[in-house]
Amino acid sequence: MTENAIFTLARAPLTIALLVLPQASILEVASALDPLRNANRQLGHEAFRWRVVSPDGQPVPLTCGISLPSDGPPGHAVGADLLIVISGYKLDEVATRPLIRELTRIAPRFRLVGGIDSAPWVLARAGLLNGYRATVHWEELEDLADRHPQIEVVPDRFVIDRNRVTIGGAQPAQDFMLHLIRARHGAGLARQVANSFLTDARPGHEPQIAAPRRDPALDPRVTQALKRMEARIDQPESAAATARAIGLSPRRLEVLFRDSLGTTPAAWALTLRLQAARRMLTDTSHPLAEIALRTGFSGPATLSRAFRRLWGHPPGALRRRPGTGPANGAEDGPKNGDKTGDRI
Repeated sequence: MTENAIFTLARAPLTIALLVLPQASILEVASALDPLRNANRQLGHEAFRWRVVSPDGQPVPLTCGISLPSDGPPGHAVGADLLIVISGYKLDEVATRPLIRELTRIAPRFRLVGGIDSAPWVLARAGLLNGYRATVHWEELEDLADRHPQIEVVPDRFVIDRNRVTIGGAQPAQDFMLHLIRARHGAGLARQVANSFLTDARPGHEPQIAAPRRDPALDPRVTQALKRMEARIDQPESAAATARAIGLSPRRLEVLFRDSLGTTPAAWALTLRLQAARRMLTDTSHPLAEIALRTGFSGPATLSRAFRRLWGHPPGALRRRPGTGPANGAEDGPKNGDKTGDRI
């Protein structure tokens, strides 16, 4: 991780501008701002300042239905030390060409420019990540790497490379802010802030999807099986192969799954693959044949039959709904429609 002078001990206040795009998550906004607020409270003075801007200067509608007040359009961010873009869903609708042009224009005026969740896509479209090491939310790592080979895409929680920072989501945003607090005001303050939120700071180089922690509600062998299934969406293995890999008979694994999850290993693995297919249908413009390949189906027809059995409609129905197809003039990237679930 390559850092810049922002990450050194300093008493001077640091100003952060958040450019929040419509359909971002309130959790990501809070994860970015609340650690700074708490740090000011612990210190007893204003070590961190912030302002929130939006594409049109108006309140920003978030995914939860709340509108976030804005201090003005993107130009009002100029004068801050850091500019961090926060975006979530419907990226092709909200990351417009005028916004990209404005972001390209003002980016050189900040000491550090970054993005949270899907915002690295916005930075990439603006050419601001070319030649940099970067991350993005784990669901989009492969797509970002495919579309922008000039970026070194890694699955880290957050990445600082010179005058850029990219952050995988809400919890990594909190991790990054704790890192910033520690760098400027010491480990003691960062620990106080973390304790206030009953959390521990995780380093940026850790993967977004780490080894699962022990879930007291699940047999550890079920947890092992789930991890294998989640890692094999594109090349699924049989339930018998999963059982053998964790040292169980197929019958014993099925009993454990029914006791813990109320279903069979095969049914759970199939649902994981269909959920992944649903995300790709609503979040990307990939053709159905590619989605089938990425989710371990032999072809579009096989995927369609399984999809209809689970969801009650064919995959194409998701793209025929108003608002879920690519916006006119849309460029590369995810999120052409609504997500099927929230992110942490």
